Amino acid sequence: MTVDITSFSNPKIKDLVKLQTKKRERDKKGLIVIEGKQEIELAWQNGIKIKELFQCPEWDNKGTSIKRANFPIFQVSKQVFAKASYREHPDGFLAVAVPPADKKLRKIKMSPKPLLLVLEGVEKPGNLGAILRTADAAGVDAVIINQEKTDIYNPNVIRTSRGSVFSKQIVTASRGETISWLQDNKIQTIATVVDAEKNYTEVNLKRGSALVMGEESQGLSRSWQEQADQKVVIPMQGQVNSLNVSVSAAILTFEAVRQRSEN
Repeated sequence: MTVDITSFSNPKIKDLVKLQTKKRERDKKGLIVIEGKQEIELAWQNGIKIKELFQCPEWDNKGTSIKRANFPIFQVSKQVFAKASYREHPDGFLAVAVPPADKKLRKIKMSPKPLLLVLEGVEKPGNLGAILRTADAAGVDAVIINQEKTDIYNPNVIRTSRGSVFSKQIVTASRGETISWLQDNKIQTIATVVDAEKNYTEVNLKRGSALVMGEESQGLSRSWQEQADQKVVIPMQGQVNSLNVSVSAAILTFEAVRQRSEN
């Protein structure tokens, strides 16, 4: 069934805007908003239940459509869609969906020599999204979040991750739980620390490894620095002494990919 919506006061649009802009509303209703055709399709391919789809043909320059199961589609005017959209240049697709159930550490499915990312206190949605996109590109087994400071399903996380927030195993856990679980599974921990003496390329990342990154402003906690098996640094050639956390994550992750691709 397709229903046309042309009014800003339509209850569906009001609810959609609340879900887009307020984490409290997402938590209360147990729903999230996924914007973008690619992101919606990736979510659906990974088992995310789509409840409703909002489509605006005027924003969709390619005249595309989404293959769908049994959910309603609402055709929305260009002005109304712009109000509901988070993006400056939307593609005409918005979906209301049910987020995946919270995953536990013990439920993570791992390869024989897993590669994991541990993020402590990362607070900028754009950085988290970029890291998730890197994790997907590099085939990282899972991303573990300590001291969660941003909503995993913040619209900007979904946007910058290009939907890979739905393709990767993501677990939130305490620092202590994470350290114990990694030790129990014999996974080495590699912490990025500004004053470390060892270059990141000098560490053997061919074995099961967890790359541990700290928050943007303060870096890794003292506890993680003390508990990590090895501490590494990305050498700086300029006058600044650190990189954006998403850039650091990409450098170390693809160093692991490079090492593992060697014969």
